[in-house]
Amino acid sequence: MATGLGVLTKSVLLVLAPVLISVVLYSPKDFSPAAMPPEYSFGADDVSVPASRHDARALDTSERVGEGLLPGPEDLAYDAAGGWLYTGCADGWVRRVSMPGGAVEDWAYTGGRPLGVVLAGDGGLIVADADKGLLKVSPDREVELLTDAAEGFRFALTDGVDVAADGIIYFTDASYKHSLAEFMLDILEARPHGRLMKFDPSTRQTTVLARDFYFSNGVALAPDQSSLIFCETVMRRCSRYHIRGDKAGTVERFIDRLPGFPDNVRYDGDGRYWIALSAGRTLQWDVMMGSPLLRKLVYLVDKYVVMVPKSLERAGTISVTLDGTPVTMYSDPGLALSTVWLKVGDYLYYGSLHSSYISRIDLTKSSIEA
Repeated sequence: MATGLGVLTKSVLLVLAPVLISVVLYSPKDFSPAAMPPEYSFGADDVSVPASRHDARALDTSERVGEGLLPGPEDLAYDAAGGWLYTGCADGWVRRVSMPGGAVEDWAYTGGRPLGVVLAGDGGLIVADADKGLLKVSPDREVELLTDAAEGFRFALTDGVDVAADGIIYFTDASYKHSLAEFMLDILEARPHGRLMKFDPSTRQTTVLARDFYFSNGVALAPDQSSLIFCETVMRRCSRYHIRGDKAGTVERFIDRLPGFPDNVRYDGDGRYWIALSAGRTLQWDVMMGSPLLRKLVYLVDKYVVMVPKSLERAGTISVTLDGTPVTMYSDPGLALSTVWLKVGDYLYYGSLHSSYISRIDLTKSSIEA
């Protein structure tokens, strides 16, 4: 038996050795994985930041809104005056949902893939469209391109957006290299292709505020407008960019070692940011992110053999105070690619790239909201 096992082991090694050598030597033109930066932590020594109260079965207490009519609702914006909840969908439509009735209406067609959405001062909507760039939809539903490039690089994945009280639009381009259809390549490549930018409607100028981010994602202005919070999905962290004050123009850590990969972040007007976690941290992700060689192998198998499962379950959200202290967390083993959580009154609404509806949790019935 021992002899037979030894022969089998040698045979397997003889088969795998050339494969591994080929992976090491092959350099794809469109994919070059890098080692994670020194500040990235993973493995047994990395303890994710905890929330004091956690509902790990969020799907048990949530209900669906607009089922079958909202393919991939990626972000949410609430118009309290009109009673509408806006979201961008995978088919290029920005749709709105009546609150509290739940009726769904096709509102504006961008022709691309609308992601981040936020209300404009005139009653229109600002849209970060992954394919088209930064757009404005007027109250009468006319779509206008505001900007689609900066410093010689066209946006490849316009993503998160928020608007300041003075009308300045702050937004992210998650990657200037990979499109939304290739977002997993950007994550596995682990190179800083992301930028944080602003657009000034009065001058029509686009300015890069900071660069070299690892999949820069959601944006949320602080209530005093002096800074904003934005997320870096790959790094499992959110940072603060200072707009004015002594630290103007600088970036500092807001919260890191998140228990999942952050997407959008929204301020609830009541002292908390809600950070969407598109997938929970798992051993599989820790192993992959720790090895550029393994990520290259996953890329090659994905491209030439069969799609490798990426363990995108256990998504959710973590709410944090204005100084980044975790308060509550909602997650579920069956929740995948959750991209936004928005508090509206007594309800917490959320969207996912894997669903055809938005969901909501009645916070008055939540076991973890005091």
